[in-house]
Amino acid sequence: MAEAETTIETPPPDWPGWGIATAICLRFWSRLPVPLLPGESDGHAIPDFREVPRALPFAALAIAAPAALVALGAGLAGLSGFVVAALALTALALTTGAFHEDGLADSADGLFGGHTPERRLEIMKDSRIGSYGALALGLSLLLRASLIAMILDRSGAWAAAAALLVAAPWSRAEGLFMLATQPAARSSGAAAAVGQPTVLTARIALGLSLFLATGIGLAVELPIAGLVIGFGLAHGAAAVLSRMARRLIGGQTGDILGAAQQLAEIAIYLGLALAIAWPGR
Repeated sequence: MAEAETTIETPPPDWPGWGIATAICLRFWSRLPVPLLPGESDGHAIPDFREVPRALPFAALAIAAPAALVALGAGLAGLSGFVVAALALTALALTTGAFHEDGLADSADGLFGGHTPERRLEIMKDSRIGSYGALALGLSLLLRASLIAMILDRSGAWAAAAALLVAAPWSRAEGLFMLATQPAARSSGAAAAVGQPTVLTARIALGLSLFLATGIGLAVELPIAGLVIGFGLAHGAAAVLSRMARRLIGGQTGDILGAAQQLAEIAIYLGLALAIAWPGR
């Protein structure tokens, strides 16, 4: 009798896991061109988010890097704070394809424009923007631009660029934590298609975000109190949005996660601005 053949599967090496995970996060959260890495077979496949988003903080820094460079260059060139902030936010929107801004606008329209969970989800799926969405989008841009301009005017171009880098990983990790801890409001859509990350994955992303953001903040002497306040406000804003979404539509959607990122980003800039504005600094 012929001996039975056995197949031994070799586990993939550890290093490409982080590299591929970062590449997948870059493709999903931005429009940056990312080539296939060794071990990848399809760069356009729907990602499995159970463990991949642990690398989101690294991808977030790459996503925010063009905007930070624009802020630094324009600030050092002597342009006014508001112009610098507007240019930086333009670069950020081009890099992400206004991914999160779209989620904020759709969430505002749905959560405030419908009277039943079904109607709210229907509105959120509509590509047209309504009055609530336009208002939310306008206020988000105005608040972010004003706060970045204030940071630049009070602490300089390096601080403004660092603020963009500090906010990028933490604000996205807040949305990821919501994805890991809240049920999907609908059975289809981006949030449902990619799968639910483990809570451990979300905690790893939050931990890495905290480490990277704190390191960047200390490097350019951003106020530690501002980081603490900003992260606390961001977590609180995401928690309030999470409860609202759970009550009004039954859980999270991709649009809700985008809205969480926008609110968290505003909160981090606000925390930094408050600390910078304190008397005696």
